Amino acid sequence: MEFSPTRYDNMQYRRCGRSGLMLPAISLGAYETYGSYVGEDVARACLYRAFDLGITHFDLANNYGVPPGNAEIMVGNILKSMPRDELIISTKAGWRMWPGPYGEWLSKKYLVASLDQSLQRLGLDYVDIYYAHRPDPHTPLEETMEALDLIVRQGKALYVGVSSFSGAHFEEACKVVERRGLSHILIHQPHYSMLDRRIEWDLLDHTKRNGTGVITFGSLGAGLLTSKYLSGDIPEDSRAGALWGERAKSRITPEVLTKVRALNDIAARRGQTLAQMAIAWVLRLPEITSVLVGASRVSQLEENVAALSSLEFSPEELAEIDAITAGYGPSPLR
Repeated sequence: MEFSPTRYDNMQYRRCGRSGLMLPAISLGAYETYGSYVGEDVARACLYRAFDLGITHFDLANNYGVPPGNAEIMVGNILKSMPRDELIISTKAGWRMWPGPYGEWLSKKYLVASLDQSLQRLGLDYVDIYYAHRPDPHTPLEETMEALDLIVRQGKALYVGVSSFSGAHFEEACKVVERRGLSHILIHQPHYSMLDRRIEWDLLDHTKRNGTGVITFGSLGAGLLTSKYLSGDIPEDSRAGALWGERAKSRITPEVLTKVRALNDIAARRGQTLAQMAIAWVLRLPEITSVLVGASRVSQLEENVAALSSLEFSPEELAEIDAITAGYGPSPLR
């Protein structure tokens, strides 16, 4: 497979915290798409086009896909025809994958076994980033961070990260790492969008102080911050139509639609789609390394990457967005 010789010309790359790793401003994730309601032909077209656009980072987790693990299998098949050394591949563990007490959470037993399974499904010798996928209220942080350090020393991952940790929990994890001389937490993956702004006051001070990069998920509001649902209808080929069923009606509420339509008006005045403005708005913060997007069509990727051509906001635009979204706590999509 031949890829575009100009693939690095237009993508913006940002340094991930205090490290040598550069990530594209937009990364491609597999949550609820590849290996789920999106087949391998479409997934292959999306990954190939993403790479041609300069997206070098593909994000997975052990439990993505139907059945869980299917996303890693599908993406692994596609990666065989792509240049591994130009790619950043990440995966995660923390959610339930098999029965019994060792099939979820963040024990050393689970994290090590789960990565071995992920590498087998992906057909890789190592991943670039391995995440603790969620906080574990039972396992000591010392055990979790020592397990991640062991995985790095074994050569099964180059870097480690955490996802969905609160600011206080993340700070505690960083202190464990420093105290015990363990592998640095390279990256944090939190939920962040105009519909969920909690990390602005709960997390970003901690990541900046500890030299940790931030890659956001859910920044398009699971499709709400796109044009899909502006009419209030649910397209059959959308994620809501394919996966959410009756839950979609409770998530796409009149209150949310009012705010989203107001945001769409601002985007239109900027000459952007709502999705493009949502991405640009997240990337306005220097603490953000990358924005994770999902894509079930190549056209979605192309639209999202075009957001990079207009990242600046006027003070008036930011104030208007703040008036609509400031104080937004837990997303209605959670």
